[in-house]
Amino acid sequence: MLAAQRRSRILAELNRDGTVRVTDLVDLLGVSDMTVRRDLVALHREGLLEKVHGGALAVAEPSSSEPGFAAKSVQRRLEKEAIAARAAQLVHEGMAIAVSAGTTTHALTEHLARIPHLTVVTNSVWVADVLHRAGDSTTSVLLTGGLRTPSDALVGPVAVSSLRSLHVDAFFMGVHGMDVRAGFSTPNLLESETNRAMIERSRRLIVCADSSKWGVVGLSSIAALSDASVLVTDSRLSAQAGGILADHVGELILVDVDDDMDDLASESSRDA
Repeated sequence: MLAAQRRSRILAELNRDGTVRVTDLVDLLGVSDMTVRRDLVALHREGLLEKVHGGALAVAEPSSSEPGFAAKSVQRRLEKEAIAARAAQLVHEGMAIAVSAGTTTHALTEHLARIPHLTVVTNSVWVADVLHRAGDSTTSVLLTGGLRTPSDALVGPVAVSSLRSLHVDAFFMGVHGMDVRAGFSTPNLLESETNRAMIERSRRLIVCADSSKWGVVGLSSIAALSDASVLVTDSRLSAQAGGILADHVGELILVDVDDDMDDLASESSRDA
């Protein structure tokens, strides 16, 4: 296994559990103790983890940190696509749905574009663009107005006002973080308010979030874990986190991600 592949796997384990131990990584990667320690030192120097005695910790982001759409779109692409494909199976012809801004919901929209007779309410310029370019001719799209955030969500009083008279079957929501105490959260106060307005107008809340979002807490809570009728995430979620989420959300759906495909994607990104 190449050094870049080892380090990618280390970061995947770290994102899943928030912590890694040298002894566990030696068994997982099939390399020596010294090789693992050198990898951890290299990743620490790049600012990708915090090295501690016997292992490493994930680097905590500030609760108000809000990466842009382009930055988030290259992260966890395989997980997001798998989640999107599974979440799309919850949508049927003729439904009226709301879709939040975000890279996972953007991936979902590629699948929604093939379902006829949908009515889609969204505060995402990216979601609206996909449906405009590739959506079925029978699909109706309502794009809220509002202020544009770094993640390309339209938020604020104008967005909230446009939602007040609407009623949809389900709201598909992407999140910045999910935590047992903070629930589902975002670093943007206005986006949190807008998403809450969408939840109020929806019969069901369906959250689409990859496993790296577990343990992340944004500045503003959107909803409690128990408010989610369904949470679609990937099977790289730790067993402990899965147990907590299963106890709180209405239904927990775990989708598998092919590790071999992940390695190929990492190699392709290095070659590009």
